[in-house]
Amino acid sequence: MEFTKYKQFINGAWVDAADGGAWQVLNPATEAVVAEVPFCHTGADVQAAIGAAAAAFPGWRSTNAFQRAQLLKKVAEAMRKNASECARVTTEESGKPFIEAKGEWIVAADLFEWFAEEAKRSYGTVIPSSRNNKRMSVIWQPVGVVGVITAWNFPVWNLARAWGAALAAGCCIVAKPSEYTPLTAMLLVDIIAQQGFPAGVVNLVSGDAAAIGDALMDAPEVRKVHFVGSTRVGKILLDKASRTNTRLSLELGGNAPVLIFPGVDIEKVAAASVAAKFRNCGQVCVSPQRFLVHQDIYKPFSEAVARFASQYKVGNGLEEGVQVGPLINRKQQQHVAALVETAVAGGAGVLAGGAVPDWLPQGYFYRPTVLGGIDEASPVFSQEAFGPVMQLTQFDSFDKAIALANATEYGLAAYVWTNDLNTAIHAGEALEFGIVGINEWTPHATEAPFGGWKQSGQGSELGHDGIFEYMEKKLISIGGL
Repeated sequence: MEFTKYKQFINGAWVDAADGGAWQVLNPATEAVVAEVPFCHTGADVQAAIGAAAAAFPGWRSTNAFQRAQLLKKVAEAMRKNASECARVTTEESGKPFIEAKGEWIVAADLFEWFAEEAKRSYGTVIPSSRNNKRMSVIWQPVGVVGVITAWNFPVWNLARAWGAALAAGCCIVAKPSEYTPLTAMLLVDIIAQQGFPAGVVNLVSGDAAAIGDALMDAPEVRKVHFVGSTRVGKILLDKASRTNTRLSLELGGNAPVLIFPGVDIEKVAAASVAAKFRNCGQVCVSPQRFLVHQDIYKPFSEAVARFASQYKVGNGLEEGVQVGPLINRKQQQHVAALVETAVAGGAGVLAGGAVPDWLPQGYFYRPTVLGGIDEASPVFSQEAFGPVMQLTQFDSFDKAIALANATEYGLAAYVWTNDLNTAIHAGEALEFGIVGINEWTPHATEAPFGGWKQSGQGSELGHDGIFEYMEKKLISIGGL
């Protein structure tokens, strides 16, 4: 497939920023410029995109679910066909290993196909009436124009779960990708544009997050905003929504605990723990972070994870055999380094890593790190590291493990490893998180709901109910029959 030059996409046309602004996208592994893209500093571009989406909405909502599904399936097919080419660009701008980037494109394609099918199953209901001369039914209709603001850690998956659901529901979208990974979003828009979607249904703007966010929240045409990012920004959007009554779905921070009980295969669980922890350099919202290990197996487990972590290959994601790429930017690298330094100063032990690799002078790398002896008072216990830092804390009882796990403002994902059914059931029910994986690292799935509790967000994406996040429920009541 021939891809267009990287630009904004508004009302079916590739355009530069109205104010002429530009942004250089850097490869976090080399710090070299990958491409230069438009970057608007005002709300002018997003207002044009909102206008285009609002104008296109009546026509798009009038298409039936089967017509929308056909287009979405074509998008999924094109994504799979071009996954390798697109993944290379994703690796260049995000730093993640190529195999992870390609896998992300394949899973993102699955999301478009899933919602293509769910569009056909957004059933209503008929309500039996208490009066013989009355009939009641409930139908679902698209919410309208949807703003989508997403993070850089999964440059295409984050887009697909919102775009796929919104488009399947009959909504038009105005999307703003992260300034660190806009190229992946532009590739996806190009794929969508080549499948025959009407102009204005899909719009992409690139620029200042605050200016774009304000424009989306202030526009009466925008009925919903989907956001993936920090809890701090999520609260800002919640504050704005209180004035505009704009619907929100928010996927915010996480601080996932992992409860490891006696009786498990220590070597096997340790190896899998390291693989899960350092996926995408730890820059995963559901990444396991606080490893709570029973005191009876703490020593052999800590020794095993330190050994496995030390063997991981760090480097450019395009190089053969690389397992851990760079962090997204210098700021994130410094954040991770500061958390480790503070933890060590507070008494934590460095079991593996704990420094910037001296053999990689360019790029935003940090060695896969294992910290032992972490307690509740350590900042690394309460803060989201969002990097390659695995921390170990001991517990001596089930109740203590649950208390430590729930001692966080976040509630996105949690994990439990045990061979005892009783422990598994009680832990699954006691953990205050929206997603709990028991003896597995990937509890999330295209066909399953995805959402957090507490400060980790609101709304439930994916699964059967995901499409309804972008629809309104309407009662139609007929009387006097």
